[in-house]
Amino acid sequence: MAKKITQNKTAKPGVKRTTGQKIKRFVWLAFLWFNGINFLIVLLFKFVPVPFTPLMGIRAMEHKKEGRDMICSHDWVPLDEISLNLQKAVIASEDGRFFDHWGFDFEAMQKAFKSNQSGRKIKGGSTISQQTAKNVFLWQGRSYLRKGLEAYYTVWIELVWGKKRIMEVYLNSIEMGDGVYGAEAAAKHWYRKDASSLTRYEAAGIAAILPNPRKYKASNSSSYINRRKAKISRYIRMIELKY
Repeated sequence: MAKKITQNKTAKPGVKRTTGQKIKRFVWLAFLWFNGINFLIVLLFKFVPVPFTPLMGIRAMEHKKEGRDMICSHDWVPLDEISLNLQKAVIASEDGRFFDHWGFDFEAMQKAFKSNQSGRKIKGGSTISQQTAKNVFLWQGRSYLRKGLEAYYTVWIELVWGKKRIMEVYLNSIEMGDGVYGAEAAAKHWYRKDASSLTRYEAAGIAAILPNPRKYKASNSSSYINRRKAKISRYIRMIELKY
């Protein structure tokens, strides 16, 4: 009996965590898991074509709700099979400093903020990297949560993918018409040709409708889009001289 009592006295009690410590531990583990899983997903898409985006699913459901066929035209092609004219056109139209920033163009954001504050047409100031992050990983909307996650994924893809892969994913994933996604599907839809064969003016036509590709037409365009095509074509020449 004495021996048993001695053993009980020398036994070390288990360490008990306070509620605050438990919460901190849970938050830390959740943070590690969240970042680890997202890193693996981003790393996977560095090498594997993105098969589907949240926007494709949303648009398909909208078509169904409207009583239309659920159209999703999407043909992934390597960047080398997409005309340089289109690559230059989207830079000219969407992100003139694509090669000069690390995912965020703070100068463009500031200009967009001032424009919006003055009551003029709302501008987003989003870079191609930000648009890619939004299209591949997130939903549409303007909430602070979505913008925060957009910035989070933008940092990841800039670090892991690099500019060439970002451009490849962007041109294969974004909406370029009603139910039309990516350069190859857009080239066939608007011009009945492959993405590799797009001329400068045709590429400018696709880039010109990107702010609202379901409203505007890249071919047989309105006067507004034709003016945008001409402007983008001039910017393409400036980009060629710069790079």
